[in-house]
Amino acid sequence: MSDLIFTDEKDAARYTLHRGKDLVSVLDYNDDGRTVALTRAYTIPTFRGSGYAGELVRRAVDDLERRGDRRVIPVCWYVADWFEANPGHETLLQERRTA
Repeated sequence: MSDLIFTDEKDAARYTLHRGKDLVSVLDYNDDGRTVALTRAYTIPTFRGSGYAGELVRRAVDDLERRGDRRVIPVCWYVADWFEANPGHETLLQERRTA
């Protein structure tokens, strides 16, 4: 996975992962200045099954941890599952409010 290019396309509110010139996966988000809602992870169908979505979420989480100024709301089911499978990152999650 070292040949992959990770970008944060702030104007489009999405993280992307490219393999060479090919876009392989996208992670959409909504950033309100305090939290980042990760809303949709998507892998281009011809590239599915290669672990690209997981790699993209990992790199996005690493980026957000490095910045240290946002909490994460995992709106997308895939992102929520990723956090469950990678418990070392739960401190980044926004605490849920109870009514």
